[in-house]
Amino acid sequence: MRDKTQANSPEAGDGLIRAGAIVFFVGALATLVTVAPLLLGTKPFPFYMFGLSMLMGVGFALAAAGVLRSAAEGRRRARAARS
Repeated sequence: MRDKTQANSPEAGDGLIRAGAIVFFVGALATLVTVAPLLLGTKPFPFYMFGLSMLMGVGFALAAAGVLRSAAEGRRRARAARS
């Protein structure tokens, strides 16, 4: 049970949420770097750089999976506590 663990111990889904946040911010940085030359009128980056911008969506999906996993674990614990 959660009562016997430390308050800052990781729960189910915490790793996915952290990884998702990191991947999201890498994607956001790639988006800023990719769009900046277009706004500044300089030579645009190669096409594969636009693919790195897709990391924002991947990071969001990872974090959402972590939230869903954490919610499922909470429901499972609540069900076990009732019975």
